[in-house]
Amino acid sequence: MKRIVALMIALMLCLCMAALAEDSDMAYVKANGKLVVGITDFAPMDYKDESGEWIGFDADMAKAFAESLGVDVEFIEIDWDNKIMELDNKSIDVVWNGMTLTEDVKAAMECSNAYANNAQVVIVPADVADQYQTPESIAELNIAVENGSAGEEVVTGLGYTVTEVATQADALMEVAAGTSDAAVIDSLMAAAMVGEGTGYANLTYTVGLNREEYGAGFRKGSDLAAALNDFMKAAYDDGTMMAIAETYGVQAAMIAQ
Repeated sequence: MKRIVALMIALMLCLCMAALAEDSDMAYVKANGKLVVGITDFAPMDYKDESGEWIGFDADMAKAFAESLGVDVEFIEIDWDNKIMELDNKSIDVVWNGMTLTEDVKAAMECSNAYANNAQVVIVPADVADQYQTPESIAELNIAVENGSAGEEVVTGLGYTVTEVATQADALMEVAAGTSDAAVIDSLMAAAMVGEGTGYANLTYTVGLNREEYGAGFRKGSDLAAALNDFMKAAYDDGTMMAIAETYGVQAAMIAQ
């Protein structure tokens, strides 16, 4: 009888351990041998170099985090509006792409600590920038925004007219082409993409519409969020995080871990 009881206890323990492993994102990622990162083309956080490799602050941090887990990294471009669905169906393991930590995002994902400050800023042609220096001044404009983005949330919250596009890069193209009057995008992207010495030298950014913070998002309940927090603290303390930030000119936006 004692032997049967012992066997039953051992079986229950095995089943419990299997269930825990099944519920653990860490175990899932390690079993797959890779961390799948959902991104969009968003300099200076995630974008391709001339060889086609994904680089940027977020991309480089994701590579380093995957290495710390002992797995490879894979980047997949996603429709930003479908990011939660992509996580939940396990097409990706993390959304890591200059994602604003909104209340909706935090309710739907297991989010990391904030690691960078940001804002939503207005982009207009440089030759009319003096006319658009306040939030009220853009009220009558047709404004391009990335579908499902923090920029869309801010602009629609103000009650202004929006044109939804697939990415923030597309929003810039709308303004450059004259098909939209303005765009609202992340300030970190604006600093890298518009103005003198960029591909959009005829555009500029004017007024900021809010203040926000970036974080990465995992499936709800994922143990990878805590692992990333530990990794970011170590990377901040040893200077790795700031060195990567300096490579892409975003060091002033970094948040101490």
